[in-house]
Amino acid sequence: MPEHFAHREPQMEALKFCARPALQGGRPVNALCLGPPGTGKTTAIFKLFSEMEAESSKAVPVHVNCQMDHTRHAIFLRIYSKLLGHSPPASGVSFKRVLEKIARTMAKENRVIVVALDDVNYLFPEKEVDRVLYTLLRGHEAFPGFRAGVIAILSEPALNYVFDPRVSSVFQAEEVSFPLYSLKEIRDILARRATLGFYPGVVSEEIIARVSDLTERAGDLRVGIDLLKRAGMEAERRASRTISDEDVDRAYERSRLVHLSSALKPLREDELLLLGLAAEMESSKAGALYEKFQASTGSGYTRFHEILNKLDAARLIDTDFSGPGHRGRSRVVRIRYDPKEVLDRISQKRNPGAEAEDI
Repeated sequence: MPEHFAHREPQMEALKFCARPALQGGRPVNALCLGPPGTGKTTAIFKLFSEMEAESSKAVPVHVNCQMDHTRHAIFLRIYSKLLGHSPPASGVSFKRVLEKIARTMAKENRVIVVALDDVNYLFPEKEVDRVLYTLLRGHEAFPGFRAGVIAILSEPALNYVFDPRVSSVFQAEEVSFPLYSLKEIRDILARRATLGFYPGVVSEEIIARVSDLTERAGDLRVGIDLLKRAGMEAERRASRTISDEDVDRAYERSRLVHLSSALKPLREDELLLLGLAAEMESSKAGALYEKFQASTGSGYTRFHEILNKLDAARLIDTDFSGPGHRGRSRVVRIRYDPKEVLDRISQKRNPGAEAEDI
């Protein structure tokens, strides 16, 4: 995490305004961080939470990666661990007991939790987000002294989700927009990172300019940061003291897929299988895809539907309705990346040794 977080001062001020009541033990203002991937949303939350912990013990900030923790129970186990400093017993603990312990601790110690739901779109399938927000924001009705605020982080503004009316009445979020960085801002940020990460003279201004241009084209700052690292590794491979254009070219083939790689990390085997089938078919009707999935796994349509929604929320596939099918409207599934690249990454994930040079 960079010590100097440049070009996001207005966003940081807005988030600090929302969190300020929690520092005095009050309920914070809910916030919704919107912007494309790689625009500083998660880094802003980490900076905010670091400052909050340094300033007050009343506020307990909890960052939740919804790719990894995508159920209400898992999220509240994360809150439990942060609030109490240890995990609950490994098995046999109901959600109700976990919630009651959290609520009693908050009331006894007069503390407030601020929960950041990073990649909240992973909670959209099966309307899990409604259950999570309802418990967090209306918990005080069942447990006096329970005070919580939510910062939701969404990287796909086109994902329109209609909250349950009981949730929308309490989740009156302050929208904080994270636009794409301009080319000038990208160059400034990458030049700072290069200064921190390399010896003087290793990265020329021309290389910074080239990496910046590729980063702007990708629309994701993480591509540029990853590209600097990989280009440095390519230069080391050649035993060179400087990074060349050729190093950047070789590194870019991997760096441009940084989102694809990160999106695949939390997927389970049956989820990887369905994604692989979708990549092989490129574009298919959900019914035909389900037949192949069911033949390979024996799983029913409910599990197929859950995985399809998860892959859609992860921006790995697009699912659209087009025309009538046998049982109503037909759902068309399309892969969002080059199918070969998806299949290659799935193969690497299943065979970690094959991507050792990426680590």
